Amino acid sequence: MADVLLDDVSRVYPDGTAAVSHLNLYARHGELLVVVGPSGCGKSTTLRLIAGVEPLSGGTISIGGRPMTNVPAHQRDLAMVFEAGALYPHMTASDNLRFGLAVRKMPAGEIEERVGAESRVLRIGKLLDRLPRTLSAGQRQRVAIGRATVRVPSAFLLDEPLTHLDAGERIRLRTELARILRGLGATAIYVTHDQDQAMAIGDRVAVMRAGVVEQVAEPRALYRRPANTFVASFVGEPAMALVAGRLEAGDGGAWVVLGSQRLPFPGTPSGALRTRVGTPVTVGIRPEHLTDATAVAAPRAVLSSTAARVERLGAELLVRCTLDAPQVRVPDTPGVDVDLEPASQATLAARFPARHPVRAGDRVELAVDTAQLCFFDPATGAALWHPE
Repeated sequence: MADVLLDDVSRVYPDGTAAVSHLNLYARHGELLVVVGPSGCGKSTTLRLIAGVEPLSGGTISIGGRPMTNVPAHQRDLAMVFEAGALYPHMTASDNLRFGLAVRKMPAGEIEERVGAESRVLRIGKLLDRLPRTLSAGQRQRVAIGRATVRVPSAFLLDEPLTHLDAGERIRLRTELARILRGLGATAIYVTHDQDQAMAIGDRVAVMRAGVVEQVAEPRALYRRPANTFVASFVGEPAMALVAGRLEAGDGGAWVVLGSQRLPFPGTPSGALRTRVGTPVTVGIRPEHLTDATAVAAPRAVLSSTAARVERLGAELLVRCTLDAPQVRVPDTPGVDVDLEPASQATLAARFPARHPVRAGDRVELAVDTAQLCFFDPATGAALWHPE
């Protein structure tokens, strides 16, 4: 296995469209690095550049410390799994698994051993004699994954491999795939639009927007400490609510002002936030930091609101509540106006107990865990302060 380094990589099409722009990305040896982002942000183009099937417009790509500038795709020793499986339709599942090993002139006994082992791990032993057209989408993806993992290349590239599967099959296969890759000690770059997949299986997650990496971090760090409002609004389901507010001093402390209401700031503003007292800030609030105030003993911070919508999720309720403060909207492409009318009222998502009697239209009191609020610069979107 080998590390993969993209240094100042760009891909500009003849019409001037920049699919990838001065991108820097590093997948460590043995790491499962997941790349997420909105449609059209350059995720799949990045994989094609690494694979050598798309030409570079600038920068360098190295695999295992070896520059790939003049190395054709078939000599890069990479294994790819595509969104649609891309099996050879005239070959049985068994022949699809064997093909890459046979091309590399491996001994027949070793081919048999590897195919047998991989088919047991992926539970496709009963499918080996069948043609791809007779397999379900999930079965075809299992075979496609097996065809890639049956050998040990320098690195694996996976492009939306589970997109067209139903939810249950997607969860099962992502778990199996992560287990296989880690069992191989494999270096892998996994592209997906599904952030649940990214957070569940990635050693680190890279968030892309408009051809640029906005942040790379371990899943927990990415969720708790987003680098900017784009990452904050993209990571999490529901995403972090972003509300236009102010940070004010008074009554012996600092206050977070949201519309006509205010919350006590936990402690004293520090770091970059220290100089923002008395100025506008963007406040980030996640659903798990809002709940029914009547269920909390002596809540320190409370917001009054109205339940606009109640979503029953089985184990809990997700209550969408309005607030008389502007919502901050973040475009997928910097410099491009958000294609929605500005929201005069922000909508917060709060997690309530499953048996709570709240209904749409009810007045609610929300207990706020102010120690978990995030603060961002309204002009640049950059993070100013995160919880510890």
